[in-house]
Amino acid sequence: MNGPERYTGWRKSSYSGTGNNCVEAGRARGRSGIGVRDSAVGVGGAVLAFSAGEWRAFIGAVKEDQYRLL
Repeated sequence: MNGPERYTGWRKSSYSGTGNNCVEAGRARGRSGIGVRDSAVGVGGAVLAFSAGEWRAFIGAVKEDQYRLL
């Protein structure tokens, strides 16, 4: 199961605006990992799954400004 029900504690990005352009992240239940979803789609939408290591590497790269953000 890799749907939204596999994750808990969904949190909206602090960079999301007041509209529906929001990204949420949730922790995998009983396992290490993070799910990312479009909050405008909601519970039934697709989830992009990261292992704990992949998530740490991604966040580290963002903090080090390795991505050109629009």
